[in-house]
Formats: sequence, structure tokens, C-alpha cells
Amino acid sequence: MSILTKRIRLLLCCLLVGHSVWAQPVPKPDASRPWVFWYWMQAGVSKEGITADLEAMQQAGIGGAYLMPIKGATNPPTFSPATEQLSPRWWEMVRHSMREAKRLGLHMGMHVSDGFALAGGPWITPELSMQKVVYSTTTVQGGQGVTLRLPQPTTIEGYYRDIAVYAYPNRQDKTPAPVVTSNKAGVSPQFLVNPANKEAFRSDTTCWIQFAYDRPFTCRSVLIRTGGNNYQAHRLKIEVSDDGKTFRSVGRLTPPRHGWQDTDADLTHAITPVTARFFRFTYDKAGSEPGAEDLDAAKWKPGFKLIGLIPSAEARIDQFEGKSAAVWRVSERSTSRQIPVADCVPPGRLLNLTKYMDATGQLTWQAPAGAWTILRMGHTSTGHTNATGGAAKGLECDKFNPDAIRLQFDRWYGEALRQLGPDRDALTTFHVDSWECGSQNWSAGFAEAFRKRWGYDLLPWLPVMAGVPVGSAEASEQVLYDVRCTVAELTVDVFYKTLAGLAKAQGVAFTAESVAPTMVSDGLSHYRMVDIPMGEFWLNSPTHDKPNDMLDAVSAAHIYGKNIVQAEGFTTVRMDWSEHPGMLKTVQDRNYALGINKLVYHVFTHNPWLDRKPGMTLDGVGLYFQRDQTWWKPGKAWVDYAQRCQALLQRGRPVADVAVFTGDDVPSRSVLPDRLVSTLPGVFGPDVVAAEQRRLANVGEPMRQKPAGVSHSANMADPENWVDPLRGYAYDSFGPDALHTLASVTGNAVQFANGTAYRLLILPRRNPLQINNRYMTPETATKLLALVEAGATILVGEAPALVAGKSAPEAVRKLADRLWSGPFSTIRDGAAEIRVKTVGRGRVVQTPFMPETFAGLGIAPDIQFKDDKGAYARHLAWTHRVDGPTDIYFLANQEERARDVRVSFRVTGKQPEFYDAVTDTWQMAGEWKTVNGRTELTLRLEPNASVFVVFTKPVTAQYRNGRNRTDYKPVMTLTGSWQVAFDATLGGPSIPQTFTALTDWSQHPDSSIRYYSGTATYTQAFDWSGEAQKPVWLDLGRVDNLADVTLNGQPCDVVWTFPYRVEVSKYLKPGKNTLTIAVTNTWANRLIGDSHLLAPLRITNTTAPFRLGGKPLLPAGLSGPVRLLVGEE
Repeated sequence: MSILTKRIRLLLCCLLVGHSVWAQPVPKPDASRPWVFWYWMQAGVSKEGITADLEAMQQAGIGGAYLMPIKGATNPPTFSPATEQLSPRWWEMVRHSMREAKRLGLHMGMHVSDGFALAGGPWITPELSMQKVVYSTTTVQGGQGVTLRLPQPTTIEGYYRDIAVYAYPNRQDKTPAPVVTSNKAGVSPQFLVNPANKEAFRSDTTCWIQFAYDRPFTCRSVLIRTGGNNYQAHRLKIEVSDDGKTFRSVGRLTPPRHGWQDTDADLTHAITPVTARFFRFTYDKAGSEPGAEDLDAAKWKPGFKLIGLIPSAEARIDQFEGKSAAVWRVSERSTSRQIPVADCVPPGRLLNLTKYMDATGQLTWQAPAGAWTILRMGHTSTGHTNATGGAAKGLECDKFNPDAIRLQFDRWYGEALRQLGPDRDALTTFHVDSWECGSQNWSAGFAEAFRKRWGYDLLPWLPVMAGVPVGSAEASEQVLYDVRCTVAELTVDVFYKTLAGLAKAQGVAFTAESVAPTMVSDGLSHYRMVDIPMGEFWLNSPTHDKPNDMLDAVSAAHIYGKNIVQAEGFTTVRMDWSEHPGMLKTVQDRNYALGINKLVYHVFTHNPWLDRKPGMTLDGVGLYFQRDQTWWKPGKAWVDYAQRCQALLQRGRPVADVAVFTGDDVPSRSVLPDRLVSTLPGVFGPDVVAAEQRRLANVGEPMRQKPAGVSHSANMADPENWVDPLRGYAYDSFGPDALHTLASVTGNAVQFANGTAYRLLILPRRNPLQINNRYMTPETATKLLALVEAGATILVGEAPALVAGKSAPEAVRKLADRLWSGPFSTIRDGAAEIRVKTVGRGRVVQTPFMPETFAGLGIAPDIQFKDDKGAYARHLAWTHRVDGPTDIYFLANQEERARDVRVSFRVTGKQPEFYDAVTDTWQMAGEWKTVNGRTELTLRLEPNASVFVVFTKPVTAQYRNGRNRTDYKPVMTLTGSWQVAFDATLGGPSIPQTFTALTDWSQHPDSSIRYYSGTATYTQAFDWSGEAQKPVWLDLGRVDNLADVTLNGQPCDVVWTFPYRVEVSKYLKPGKNTLTIAVTNTWANRLIGDSHLLAPLRITNTTAPFRLGGKPLLPAGLSGPVRLLVGEE
């Protein structure tokens, strides 16, 4: 029996004798301690710095660190002597860090490679690197012998290998040479039709580019080359004309959904064949979507840029570059309207000429009569490297080749284990960070892996990976779907599974971050191979924030039965030195409510200097969370808060009523709440529906700056606007892997690996990332039907019409008819209707779902919030876990204002208790009542406050008529003078100052105070003659930013968040008392002050770029009023 289990049982025994189960502190297991990313920058490492760093971590309550070197030595070195990765000196530094970590009781983790993305090194040869399919085309005239050297396709890193050579008949019509013009003054865009062009056409105003041909031609596809990411280039309006005067519209290009790493392939749009002499492509930003994590290029200024625009008579599969898994993109399947069968290569006319080409690329072939296109297909390296590495930077290993993966593990992590020898005890974790090395769609064994999975040979269909439609649009799309599924499955079954085995063999835990939106994948399924799934959330960086990353990790952990969900937390695109725990709490709490239960702070950068502050940073990126942070020592109170929260949030299992299907398409990800509005408009409510319509309309394409200097779309779906989206119901996402292998029905609820009972499955209506939701595999249809027949309730979107798998469409249609076809009956739920039918023991419900809750389906809200006017209270984040007989709710006020909230819990027969993780205190609820099988109570939530509401102790009473809040009555205001001592080494006054009134340092006339950053100690003596019968609290008023309170030499507490109040009853005495308040602000003001000084006179020294020019000083210090309060419940 574990120590934690024994403690829990002991606590439960206390219940039986009437004592509060929470009469003693919550057990805080080692796993509840947060970790840090510990970056060693630019080969700048020192033993003294390592020891200082690790001691600071241990003193702050950090549990461990991911040691990750970033980049190599600069010239000249940032720190001398430089310690390059893999050098003997570097390995000695690593050994020293492990010895020190062990001495201090810290755990250590290391990444799979140098840097943080992803898995490469100098030992990876081009042959063992990530591979992609490449091709070249040549046109020949048949009816004769053909001898020619075929052009070798794109070759990267000097490596290329052939796969196959094909020939297929040319079309009779050719693409004539156009004259290209534009109405943009001063530009001649003829260069856009040059395939090798690199010159950019740009415009910030509406304009058109026109192609004039000397005769009409039929355009079937358009190649767009942007030379980077540009959303507007892929939404051009197309007009055509026969005379160059009268134009008619034929549609608009549709951009694919895409991630931030979208530059590995151009984009070819198939268009419905249209014949004309003049083609006009118009850029007009009106109607642009706001950006998103899966529409990255739309985040930025809606300008127009491209380096290539080539209309073509050749039929091409629409957006085949993404569909072939060369890059992470999601787009609709091509249709026979876009690509008629007549424009496809008949399978019988696709000739395999591989045997006719020799090793030099020379083709010798007796060509049949007619014009032929020769397609030479092969594979080369993608060229991606672990770009943030240093001396161990190299090509990324082939993710489908176990030998390459094992080599990568051995040469980095394995070498670390060998170098450490007996010092390896502290190295307990192996990590794979977020995928930042693009996609791959080939490997030496890819064709065989494809055949084993799908039962047919890929090679007769391989030209579809070059965009050539074979047989029909539908057949070509089906093969490409199978290709993407193979890529997604190999990513899990080879890369992650191989690494999991290697980690297990070494006895270390395996943690990993997200795969999407860079590698073509099911964004959830790789997490089943790891011990601890991990996501990432950003701070004040909406252009880089990744809400889908968090949902992927949280949902996968819940579905695959992983208890701990880590988060790389507070990553920041531009640190501005204003960050402090009080401003970080709301985003932290929001992600706790989302489902994380272990923080990994980003970032603790190793500072090799002991005399330079702030010192080394990650080039000004990330939260500055390291030993030279001004508030590092008092900031331990914030770390303590995290550990207390995490200790409770790691207990038991999560409660969620709803599971949302991500769909059969690949790539896929968890379903964001904004994508569910059209499916559940009643649950979201009319205000949200209307707001979402306005957001997506994006009228005027408004922009904003956040942080300063980073301009982007103002209408992005910021996660802070989607707190408690289903208004009292939690949901997870699940993919086909979990559906097919784990899902079962118990008591009318669907369960996966973790035992959570999902009482409702949702198949969403069409949304941006599920634009092919009408395609469904027979395996999925069969499993869904089986779940319903066994008792599940499923809300369904549009009925599937076509197959997404190797079975015939008729099989899916027959299965789908059982779920989607009528007759449906109508149930009234207030003013709304529910359309439902019974299938076996279960139910199928049509969408859009209009009722406000799922109560009409027998699923009451888990929690409900009402404000003082009885309306639903928003901006309250929550999560619910159940641990045996105990229900644990975490609630967090996301607003910077105090609120009285009426809360209703789906729990009855248990005494509610409150736990404040900030102060580590428990309180029995004084007011509550049972109403219709629920427990209702009123909570007073301070600004940004959080609370645990825990139900354990059985009660027979139906109510309690006390209070759940304390009112505070001022009994004394400290109005006298304060002695304030600053730290002269940080530029403060050398002697204590007398403050006759509390004032903001940034407004002080003395520049040594005005620009001060650090800790200043306030001291005042006062006489106390008040009564001691009631608790007495010290209220500090306004604090910028943390305050450590001591009374009569006794430490009271550190206050770092609202309400900036601490109980002092224990140490307050009649007569004279001495109060000391150590207040700490951030580095911002000192850095601003130093910017006005010559370098030799500056106090600060940092590698971070200075971005505070022109910014005002931040409020700092203790502004008060400081008062003594008496608490009255």
C-alpha cells in the first residue's frame, strides 16, 4: 500500500468520529511538485551557475528540471569558455548537474536530441533522415523509340533514391503562354509564371492579376507559390472573360486549414474546368476569416504576397500536397465536378516504366503512339534538422525507421546514460518536445507498411502523390486518405512506440508534447504510447498560443487512462519583465480547470554568471522564471500554490459527461469549443451564438497588438473567451483509435481506458477542421452502431454519404441508415424540441441541439453558476474529479473583481468543505442546502480567486443556515511613517528612507527609488489595544507585486494575489508591535531606468533584447492603505 493511500485511509477514518477529513494538510506527493524547462543557452555553462540554479529550484519547491541545451556558441562566445554540446567539458557539466540534483532531491529529464525540436543529430545521414516523395515530369512524343535522361527530382542533402517511373497519355489541350498584367501600378507580374521565380508580388490594397492568352484554353488547376505563409494568396476570386472586357465569376480559391509550419510545399488548387481567353485573379481581403491555430497565416496582417501563380490545363487533385502528407493541411475532398473522369488517367493507361530506366536516370523505351508524360518519382530528405540544437544539430531521423530512431536515442540520451554512469540516478525522465520538423510521407519500408494495412499495392497508384488523378477523383482521394492514415499510424507505431520501449528498458518515464499541427497525424493517438502526456499554453501571446495542444493532451490523457497531464506553461513570445505570480494566476487556473495537473514552467534559463542580473535568457522568449528573478524567493508561495492544487487535481479520475468524436479524417485534432457552436447552439446560448457569428464575419478585418509590437487578427478565438463553454458540462475529444480499441458501454455510459463515464457522445456537425465529416469508415460506423445498441446516447451531425476506408460505400450507408434515418420522435424540453429515436438500448439525437442543457436526455449539468441577478455566471472555470467517495471540484474566478455566485453541484448527501490552496486552509461550508437532488451554496470569490469544494463526509441534513463568507471590519489603519530599506546593490538608496505616506515607487522624485527593482523592507511600530477574541487580519491594500509579512519577528505569510490579506492573530500582542513588510516588484522599472544610462553605470546585465523603450514605469511597492481587520463570519 502506498504512503499516499495509507494517509488517505487514515483521513477517512477521521470522518467516522465526526472530525473534518481535512483537519490536516493535504498529502503532497512528489509527483505534485512542478518542474521547469532548464535551458542551457549558447554553450554558456558554469559549475557555479549549475549549483546556484539547482539550489534555487530546490528552495522554491521545484520537483525537477528538463535539461535542454539550446543553440551553440556565438562568435565571440556569450560566456567563456564556451562549452559545446558533446565535448568532454560539456559532459562534465552534465555529470555535475546530475550529482547536484541528486544531492538536492531533484529529478532530471533530458530530451531526445540537442535543442527542443525534435529528434536529430549529426549522426543521422541523409539516408536515415525524414523522407518525402519528390517527382519530375517530361513530355515525349510516342510511336518511336525514346532514349533520354530523365531530370532527377528535387534532391536535398545530396540524397535521392528512385521509387518508380510512369508514363501516361498527355491531354490534347496544352497550356498556352500568357501575358500577365495587373492593375497595381508600377508592377509587371510576368515573372509569376516562371517556376523558378523568387521575386514577390505584394499588395495591401485590392488588386487583380490578369492572364491573357492568344486563344481560349481550359484551366483545370492553379498552382500558388507564396515563398512562405500567405493566407490571402489562397482565397483569390477568379473571373474569366472571352473578350477581356466582360468578366464572369467562376468562384474563389479556398485556403486549407494549416499550421504554423506550412512552408514545405506549394499549393495546387483544382478548379471546375473553365474555358476562356482571359483569367483574372482578384485579391480582396473582405470576408477573410480571423486566424486560428489551424489557420495560422490568417492571424497576420491581411496583405497579399506570392511568387508564383500558374494556371494550368493539367488536372490535379485539389491541394494534393497536403493530402499526400507532405505537409499538415486539411482540405475538402476533390469531386467529380472539379475533376471529371475524363480528366483522370485511366488505370489501364498508367504504364510502369521503372525497368526501362537505368541507374543514371536514362530511359530507353519504345513508346506507343501519342504524346506521353513521363513521371519520375523518388524520395529525398526533407532537410529538416533539430534547428534549435548546437554542436549536436543535424538532420531529423526518419520517423518510420526503427533503426534510425534507435540510433538517435543511443547517440544522445543513451550517450548521456553512459557518460553519467553511477551519477544517472537523478535522470528519471525521457522527453520528446513539440513536433517542429514538418511532416514526412515516405521511408524505405513505407510501401510495404501501406500494403499490410490496406491490402493493396500503393505503386500502381503512386502518381496520386504527385497530384495526378488516377481512375477518378474519388478513387484518387481514397488512396491519398490511406496514405495519410499510414503516415499517422507509423508515427505512433514506429516512432513513439520505439521510443517508449527504449525508455522503458532504461527505467525512465516517457513524456511527450503534441504532434499537430506539423506532422500529419491523429493529434491524440501518440499519447497512448507515453507515460505522461503534455501540452503547452502561452502567456499574452495569442499568435502563438495553442489551445488545441492543451485539449489534445488533456483529452488523450483522459481517454487513454493517463492520470498526470503536464503543461509547458507560460511560454511567452516577448517577455516584457512585467510578469509576476498575481498576473499569472488566472491563466494557470484556467488550464487547471481544462484538465492539466502538473506544471512545467517555461522557462528557467541557466545563468552561468553569479554577478549578472537578470543574466541569461532564452533570447527574451518565455516567462523569466529563474533564480535571478526579483521575486524568486517570495515566489515560492506561488509554487506552493501550484503544488497544493496539483496534489488534489492528481487524485482520482476526471468527471466529464460528453465525449466528442474528432472524425475519421486525417489529420485530426481535439475539437475546440468554438467548433461545437453549430452543433449545440442551445447549450452555448444565443449570446454566444451571435457573438460567434460576429467574430467569424470578421467585418473590417480588425487588428490588435498583443503583446506590444505583435500585430494580428483581433477576432481570434482566444481561450479565455471559452471558459466553461458547455455551461456546466465538461467534455473530452476522442479519435477513431480509441473508439475502435477502447470504447465500451457500462450502464448506458461509454467508457474508455480511465473509467470516466461519458453519458453522451457527439458527432459534430461540419466545422473548419471536420470539413470531410460526411466520410466515415465501416469500422467507425459499425462501432458507433454497436455502442448505441448497447445503451449509448449519441448526438449526430450530418449523415455520412461516402466511405473513408477500403470497404464499399454501401456498407457504410446501410450502417449509417440505422443511426441517421428516421423515424425520429419529438421530446419537448421547455421551448425547445429534441429529435430522438431509440436504437437497441440506446438513443440517437439529431442536431442542431436547441435545449439549454442535456437534462431532457437525463443528463443534468455537473455544475451551474448563477450571478446575483439569477443569470448564468460566466468566466468561472471549473473541473471535477472523483476519488472513491470523494467529489473534488476546483473553481476559479477569471475576472479581476469580487463576485458572489450561487453554485449548484450534481452531488447530494455529503458535507461541502472549502479548501483555499493559496493559504492552505480548510473551512466547513456554513451555508448550503439540498435542492432536487443537488447541493446549492453561495460563494464569495475574490478577484482572480480559486477554491476547491470537496464533498466527502456523509450527512443526513438537507441544509445548513450559516454563511460561507467572512466580512471584514476595519479596526485600525496604520497611518504613521514607515522606514523603508532598499538594496543598494540593486541601485536603491544606501540608507533607509522615511515614507511619511505610502507611495508608488514609480512616482517617487528620487530616481534610485523611481527606477528600483527588487525588494524593499517596510517597518513600522504600532500599538495594539484591540480585542483578541476574534481573528485579526492585516490588509495591505495595493501591493505591487509580492509582500512577505513579518510581525514581531514571526513570519506570517507571503501575499501575492488578491485579496492581499494575511491573518496575524497568532503574533499580534497588546501594546507595541513591530510590523515588517518586504515588498518586491519586477525587473521592468530598473531596466527602463538603465536604458537611460551608459553601459558601465547600469545595474542590470542581460542577454534579452530591450523592448521597453517608450513604455511607462510600472506601479511598484506598497501603496496601501495598510489596515487591521476583524473577521466576522
